[in-house]
Amino acid sequence: MELVAGVDSSTQSCKVVIRDLASGEIVRSGHAKHPDGTEVDPQAWWVALESALKMAGGLDDVSAISIAGQQHGMVALDAEGRVIRPALLWNDTRSAQGALDLIEEFGVEALVNRTGSAPVASFTITKLRWLRDHEPENATKVAAVALPHDWLTWRLRGYGPVGESKLGPDLLELVTDRSDASGTGYFNSETNQYDDLLVIAALGHLPILPRILVPGESVGPVVSGTSRARVTCGAGDNAGAALGLGAEAGDIIVSLGTSGTIFAVSESRPQDPTGAIAGFADASGLYLPISVTLNAARVLSTVAGLLGVNFEELAGLALDAKAGADGLVLVPYFEGERTPNLPDAKASLHGMSIASSTRENLARAAIEGMLCGLNAGLQALELIGITGRRILLIGGAAQNPAVQEVARTIFALPIEVPVPGEYVAEGAAVQAAWAVTGTRPNWPLKISSKHSPEVHPEIMAAYLEQAKRY
Repeated sequence: MELVAGVDSSTQSCKVVIRDLASGEIVRSGHAKHPDGTEVDPQAWWVALESALKMAGGLDDVSAISIAGQQHGMVALDAEGRVIRPALLWNDTRSAQGALDLIEEFGVEALVNRTGSAPVASFTITKLRWLRDHEPENATKVAAVALPHDWLTWRLRGYGPVGESKLGPDLLELVTDRSDASGTGYFNSETNQYDDLLVIAALGHLPILPRILVPGESVGPVVSGTSRARVTCGAGDNAGAALGLGAEAGDIIVSLGTSGTIFAVSESRPQDPTGAIAGFADASGLYLPISVTLNAARVLSTVAGLLGVNFEELAGLALDAKAGADGLVLVPYFEGERTPNLPDAKASLHGMSIASSTRENLARAAIEGMLCGLNAGLQALELIGITGRRILLIGGAAQNPAVQEVARTIFALPIEVPVPGEYVAEGAAVQAAWAVTGTRPNWPLKISSKHSPEVHPEIMAAYLEQAKRY
């Protein structure tokens, strides 16, 4: 049995899956937690990766490994390969002003034309501007900028600071793929080149940027222990999930994790000057138009905590309420929001009356508010010409029966719920298999349930009416 490995280095944790090359079946796995916060020392990711790999039985019998990771995070390195400051993550909104400044300097339409996306606080380019403006001494030290998956791939291949690595700080050995690069805000996924002028405008000078690898490309072996597994290109997390699901044109993926994402595979790069849709690349050579919300599963955990119930009890309460929650509407911008771009917003509850203010309605309104925010993304995809045939509903919250039931009242497409899986890590393993065989594998996707739409348009209408207040 020949084996390949995939890694998901996410905001919350590191997951590793080892898959059979022939069938795609998972034969073993491992995981390790990441620290909380919106800025993190990348060393914590490396420690977690080593721990998760050990739990998964190591790489001695593995032919190839690929790392997918959280997008946008800014890993700034000095000339000796040392991390200059803790990495600012995608959910760190302190760089919101940097996004506004770049839009003022270049114009939103020009930025969309150059990169496919309008910059928001999540993007790496805005974090570089924040560094230049708020920590100029650190900014001048930056010799290279990497994303989380780039840095971990570099370390896995034996590179890093002197005394902490076998091969030393060769910054020219940093590599990435176009899916992750497309989330920086300074990469053109049509030409597959960085926009140097935008990087200089953000940071003040041009650092070394990771070389772009093509789908299925590998860059040498793991330099750790006795493993000689080849290391492949890796991907951004959402592109990894699309690979893991085997997503094709017509598939709309709704992922309910810490953040909420709704994205599709497209043969052409969309351009949306409103900023609702980012024109990212996928990991197969196509495009991944995407809308992202900061508030997804944690909306449910917050309201469950408020009600003093667990997720199963929250589902029971929500299913006991009528569709529309008797007019109770939760706009769930608990930690600000990314789409729409409202980094300083807060959540709000509307339509409270004596009749509507029940535990059941609040539970239902929480789920409806979370899904309405993502349905706004589906509507934005449709406005730029993306036509869906089904929704694949994934993420931990997707297994909640109330989430599945409410989803069919909001999304106007058939819904399929794949069996629970680590689809980002599984997609990274697809990349590893691709590097071994030269062909993208076609491993089967297992579906646990299907749901026909029964849309209540008044739910979305009430949500949009209240969301417009922002």
